[in-house]
Amino acid sequence: MLFSGDVQTPRVIKSIQQVSHELIPKHEILTEKEKEEILQIYDAVLDHLPKILITDPVAAMIGAKAGEVVKITRKSATAGVAVYYRAVVDK
Repeated sequence: MLFSGDVQTPRVIKSIQQVSHELIPKHEILTEKEKEEILQIYDAVLDHLPKILITDPVAAMIGAKAGEVVKITRKSATAGVAVYYRAVVDK
């Protein structure tokens, strides 16, 4: 619960502020269909993708679970926009 009045509430609010910072790129959890399409396009399996831990602050805030794929969209000085994919792992 976000505003349960517990001791952790200030930390949660601070985390939300950090995740919404302009320097933090957009993170999205792919649907199962999107995940399969990306793996097919790159002729890869989930283990071939770079990893992101479920404990990563942004992954935790968006509710990413092990086995999912996160799409990260960053601004790039050379490409304009760069898209990265990360497999969510628990360790």
